[in-house]
Amino acid sequence: MDTQQILFLIILAGALVLFISEKLRVDVTAMLTLMALTLTGILDGKEALSGFSSEPAIIVAAVFVLSAGLAATGVTDRIGALIGRAAGGSEWRAIAITIPAVAALAAVSHHLMVTAMMLPIMLRLARDKSIPASRLLMPMSLAASLGTTLTLFSAPAFLLAADLLERNGGEGLHVFSITPIGAALVLLGLVYMLLGRWVLPRRTGNAGETDYLRLDHYYTELLIEDGSPWVGKPYAEFQKAFVDRLAVVDWLRQGMRRRRRAGDEPLLAGDVLLVRTSPDEIASIKNEPGVALHSVAKYGESGGDEGKSELLGEEQIVQAVVAPDSEFLGRTVGEIDFVRTLGVVVVGLWRRDGWLRDEVSQVVLREGDLLVLWGRQQTLSELSAHRGFLMLMPFTAAGRQRTRAPLALGIMAMSIVAAATEILPAQIAFLAGAVAMVLTRCVDIEDAYRNVEVRIFVMIAGVIPLGVAMQKTGTAQLFADQLLRFAADWPALTVLLVMFWAAALLTQILSDAATTVLLAPVAFSVATALGLPPEPFVVCTALGAVASFLTPIGHHGNLLILNPGRYTFGDFLRIGVPLTVLISAVSAWMARWLWLDGPLLPFGG
Repeated sequence: MDTQQILFLIILAGALVLFISEKLRVDVTAMLTLMALTLTGILDGKEALSGFSSEPAIIVAAVFVLSAGLAATGVTDRIGALIGRAAGGSEWRAIAITIPAVAALAAVSHHLMVTAMMLPIMLRLARDKSIPASRLLMPMSLAASLGTTLTLFSAPAFLLAADLLERNGGEGLHVFSITPIGAALVLLGLVYMLLGRWVLPRRTGNAGETDYLRLDHYYTELLIEDGSPWVGKPYAEFQKAFVDRLAVVDWLRQGMRRRRRAGDEPLLAGDVLLVRTSPDEIASIKNEPGVALHSVAKYGESGGDEGKSELLGEEQIVQAVVAPDSEFLGRTVGEIDFVRTLGVVVVGLWRRDGWLRDEVSQVVLREGDLLVLWGRQQTLSELSAHRGFLMLMPFTAAGRQRTRAPLALGIMAMSIVAAATEILPAQIAFLAGAVAMVLTRCVDIEDAYRNVEVRIFVMIAGVIPLGVAMQKTGTAQLFADQLLRFAADWPALTVLLVMFWAAALLTQILSDAATTVLLAPVAFSVATALGLPPEPFVVCTALGAVASFLTPIGHHGNLLILNPGRYTFGDFLRIGVPLTVLISAVSAWMARWLWLDGPLLPFGG
């Protein structure tokens, strides 16, 4: 072992300690590692910074923007709601629908975003259908992770594996090179969860569940504007179009409640619909043609265009809690006249118990009512000191550009097709798609930047040089030689399983990207020494880093569901160990079939 190898192992040990202990953020650790490799002379400046211009880093950043475009146009929300509705009321059907649908979503998006999006949907489904939340959340999280094995760009580990193969003179991997393996794993996960449902714990979730749902719906009023495309359309058609977005509580015409709400009765200009909807929908109404928030439209009519412009020029939405000794108690919203007395418009209301059946203006305020207020930033700042309110809080909602949803889907599809057919290099195809999302205003440029996980981007750019140094110093070959002392006479399938499990165990303490960077060079050297193509060995290593479910800390998606599902460490061991054993067997078998001309079926020879 020479001096450079010793230096590299010292740096590697320090990096592993920092990665595992999390004394520093992973991106900071990656940058310190990069600097150490440069200052010790193991890598030159160009090699040290090669990760920032690498294909994996560019693709990851671009996919974050593409995912943001799908979310901003309501595509992911719509798909999530459809999954929830198709799941029905039975547990087996919910699992059967959720796993393939969530996996498909994760194949073209980031699995953490998919898990976070599906979490409240699955919790609501569990509550409405009286299904223990723990019976649904683990299959959902599993599906999101397995879905990343369907395409090359959906997990950084596969991008890093492809980058290693390409840097060493190989053809690399194409967008759908691993898709046959991923499809088999998704099918395996579906069968395993359906047949092994009895292993899933029966827990309804803790108090944290209500925290996800408690402020999920507000009451507001929608106005059908003059010239609206909904004028003359049947009421039932409106309900069908908005079925996943809001629930109509009441229908008013000229201030009078519609006693008869037949589905074929047409909507007219000026009709007001009292609806129960989410914060995101309230923020999205301004993008809906012919529909407006009634209170805002009414203020504009009464105050004139100049007044409306003054109010909405620097518009901001906040939530205000009615204080216990508030002067507003026992008075209706209309009596208080918030526009005249406080300079704000009440656009929504939330109450802990019961459904509201009256117009918002006719609601008698109670202690603890939460009002959604729309007004100028300066006015709202002054309002924070008003004694009638207990507190003012930001209204956390993201508007949706739903009219651009087909465009966002088209951009994503074209990016995937361009990369898959190699019309463009993969990194250019996805980068072009990200730019198109911004240029077509599917996602705002500021939102695009906010949705790029800089920590992940920097970590990937920082750990790539670690793999370069491992090969350059000969450390990868050193480890491979030690492994070959035992594995020289082993069948290729056994070596593939060894590489999978080495990564599966290491990824419990490291990220999938860091695990792949460390072990993929070893897998490459082992394959070269055996005189076999390196692709199956490198891919099995990446699969072990991505698709092992031994503990809840191995994947961030599992951490998201840990508390809402009231899972324990033992739950993941009991369910994850047999599943990971099956996944390793399928992964190694399929990899041998794809790249080593092995049999597809066990009895195929």
